[in-house]
Amino acid sequence: MAMVSEFLGQLCLNVGTNEPKHPTVVPATDFNPDTDAARIETAIKTKGVDEQTIIDILTKRTYSQRRDIAFAYERRAKKDLISALKGELSGSLEAVILGLMKSTSQYDASLIRGSIKGAGTDEETLIEVLCSRSNEELVDIKKVYKELFKKDLDKDVAGDTSGNFAKLLLALVETNRAAPIAVIDYDKIDQDARALYEAGVKIKGTDVPTWISIMSERSVPHLQKVFQRYKSYSPYDMQESIAKEVKGDLQKSFLVLVECFENKQLYFAKRLNEAMKSKGAKEKIVTRIIVSRCEVDLKKICSEYKTSTGESLQKTILEHTKGDYQKVLLGLCGPEQ
Repeated sequence: MAMVSEFLGQLCLNVGTNEPKHPTVVPATDFNPDTDAARIETAIKTKGVDEQTIIDILTKRTYSQRRDIAFAYERRAKKDLISALKGELSGSLEAVILGLMKSTSQYDASLIRGSIKGAGTDEETLIEVLCSRSNEELVDIKKVYKELFKKDLDKDVAGDTSGNFAKLLLALVETNRAAPIAVIDYDKIDQDARALYEAGVKIKGTDVPTWISIMSERSVPHLQKVFQRYKSYSPYDMQESIAKEVKGDLQKSFLVLVECFENKQLYFAKRLNEAMKSKGAKEKIVTRIIVSRCEVDLKKICSEYKTSTGESLQKTILEHTKGDYQKVLLGLCGPEQ
């Protein structure tokens, strides 16, 4: 019976490749882009700028609706809405609002581009985006990256990283991850768990290509079971093994992958908690996560945040941020559930 119920559970949860959505930002009902555009035009023209109206409107509309507002604004004001917002807003509020004027894929592609162009590399952003996005999201990001920047994502990543770190990121960018299937292949789960153990903890040194291959090509439900099975071979769990076997950006990347395979929304909840409670809130991280996930799974991230920390994300935002930045974040998170 256990086998049958597990099979049915997989059938219900994992057939089809798209992950379920848990957005906090959903389409506004009775939406009228012309009315919204008029209100935003007035807000921008107001002496000192009426930021509250801009926040109230743009955090309660989806990207698709914001795009319609932008078209209506351009027809009305004879100027580009993004340029107008850029001219009147500044700082953290500007970063959030301009982020909202991009689709999720455009925003992610821009984050990656920003992390690798110019001198030096922002490995933290690069790792977070490439290691936490689903295969479907990465397919979209690659396409949009090419459209926006006229460059291939894999070539840009290869040109800015090196060694096994580069090989892992490029394997993810290739988007060869298998789609989830309803039938559980216990033999394959056992083989992969043993292969991960024999490529790491069991030997001196680490057979990194084997780890990369398994973690970049297997479906997420399959890997969740592999990591459970792994504990029957290794004295350490997968995260402990990674910490012992590899170092630096490669270690960080593998750890983000495993955390996201096990519970992606908990990973983001932890990142938000660390960022907001560190000395001097790391606004860049908070902005990045909340803007990129508000139409994807921010509602579930809020739920995991409360479960893991004992307080709501909204309460933490109230305690650790201020002003218009606080208002725009709360607008995107929505009311406490």
